[in-house]
Amino acid sequence: MQSPRRVRELGVVVGTLPTGRLNAITDVPGVRVGQTTITGDGLNTGVTAIVPDGWAETLSAAIAVGNGYGKLVGSTQVDELGVIETPILLTGTLSTFRVADALLTWLLACNPDATSLNPIVGETNDGHLSDIRRRPITPEHVHTALDTASSDLPAEGCAGAGTGTCALGFKAGIGTASRTLPARVAGSGEHTVGVLVQANFSGLLTVLGRPIPAQPIDADGNSCMIVVATDLPLDSRQLGRLARRAIFAMARVGSDYAPGSGDYAIAFTTSRTPDFPDRDLRTPFQAVTESVEEALLNSLTMARTTMGHHDHTAHAVPHHLIAL
Repeated sequence: MQSPRRVRELGVVVGTLPTGRLNAITDVPGVRVGQTTITGDGLNTGVTAIVPDGWAETLSAAIAVGNGYGKLVGSTQVDELGVIETPILLTGTLSTFRVADALLTWLLACNPDATSLNPIVGETNDGHLSDIRRRPITPEHVHTALDTASSDLPAEGCAGAGTGTCALGFKAGIGTASRTLPARVAGSGEHTVGVLVQANFSGLLTVLGRPIPAQPIDADGNSCMIVVATDLPLDSRQLGRLARRAIFAMARVGSDYAPGSGDYAIAFTTSRTPDFPDRDLRTPFQAVTESVEEALLNSLTMARTTMGHHDHTAHAVPHHLIAL
């Protein structure tokens, strides 16, 4: 038996940029994460909520679609207006719409005068390890994730929306990482890029260029949800460029971008004063790709071997295969 460990504890250092204090999406000032985890009786599922301060006044945002075989509630309005106006929630495929409805109930309670809202809910298919047809997510699960969101290090691996997900032949789940940008790049003091992933896709696990063979998991639904947060003063077009790099970064860990994979990235900024030259985006692009690569690896090394629905088992990646 092995204890979950972040990939840096195994000696694997991704890239060259420095991490934030927690090496997590919550290093971005004003970004909180809450999760509800459901296990037992054939269930391994849950909800992960990314809650940025200021969402009610809208925040600049963009969505990139690598392969659109998935459900991402609210995506077309983000494309049209370039903003989010709600927290971002992640869950299992067939619970997407129940989560969206529960989020809407929570939003209406927050704003008694609202008559139109655009909840953002993404998913991956956790049906290999969870009885997905039961659609077990309740409003209480969703509201708990939202109400308990904090700026602490989010739980990784078998937590929240990653409780029942698998990736690259092993048990995976939620992963997070961050990078800080020096003032000479950001122009007005230090800034941060942070990501959170829900990993559930196929391919050959690759760690810093080394392939790690695994028995493929015969699971329906291969997808990845990536949320990129920053406090850089970017507009929605520039955030779209960051989101695309997040999907590109999946290749660094061995994604095969399968035909049935729903690969999405949502990028948003907590800054309300967009003023960043395109010519200076090289380092933010690097921050995104490094953070996504490390978050995906954390989603694997922090996961535990899990037995689920129909006695299916997904094994945690043996740490000795990764450790340097």
